[in-house]
Amino acid sequence: MKQISHPASDVRLWIKIDLGARGQIGPGKIGLLKAIVAEGSISAAARAMGMSYRRAWLLIDAINKTCGEPVVDTRIGGPDRGGASLTPLGEELVVLFEEVQAQAQQAAAQRLETLLARLSACAPPDQG
Repeated sequence: MKQISHPASDVRLWIKIDLGARGQIGPGKIGLLKAIVAEGSISAAARAMGMSYRRAWLLIDAINKTCGEPVVDTRIGGPDRGGASLTPLGEELVVLFEEVQAQAQQAAAQRLETLLARLSACAPPDQG
């Protein structure tokens, strides 16, 4: 049986925080916030992520409702061409989510190694 090598460093936990009736925060919403920082506008962030502007606004609205206050600050277009940036709460949300994700990844590292070893031992035959 061919062993399949998957270093634990290649395996990532996918964390979604369920806040009950308040909503959820996960990689998609955090990714959108990070894209707004990188792109400087909601429309450019949406394009970079392959989603519609409407979908991006719906996600931002959901995050705002979850947090109870805005996480994105928008500027109307015109001579300064408008744009968007994160509020201090939005910036903090990204940092805190990434810290939770990193700590969870670190805490799970040993068990992920064990899981990967077990999966490698029962790997399906080579399809080649």
